[in-house]
Amino acid sequence: MISYRAARPADVPILRAMLQALADHDGGNYTVGPEAGLLQHGFGPRPLFWAIIAETEAPLGMVIYYPDYSTHRGEAGVYVQDIYVSDAARGLGVGRGLMAEMMRQQDWGACFITLAVSSENAVANGFYARLGFRKRGYEMMILEGKAMETL
Repeated sequence: MISYRAARPADVPILRAMLQALADHDGGNYTVGPEAGLLQHGFGPRPLFWAIIAETEAPLGMVIYYPDYSTHRGEAGVYVQDIYVSDAARGLGVGRGLMAEMMRQQDWGACFITLAVSSENAVANGFYARLGFRKRGYEMMILEGKAMETL
């Protein structure tokens, strides 16, 4: 039986391993951030994210999320930063289960879920479409490094 639970500080190595597996799956040629960052920002005095782990005898997947807010709706939401399901667990309902548990555990009255997904990831896009997600028509952008320093 698959169980879902909130991640704990001792789970940081598992979260990082799954984040690296996700990056590798997505074709990334980079190493994800260090465990220390996950520990500090997820389990420190002011958490910036929460995580859920799906498991049987071994971890099957995880979701990392944090509060979102829509000024257009005037409502709180949840932003899914990362969701990962191991190859062995795909097709077992783990992704849906992670999302459902995330909504049970969030405590800020979220009325919607947002996330970003590559238009090239047909499997992920199909999964989200089956759950009822729809495209918003926005492109994600980032400002960092020297450009951010010059602000």
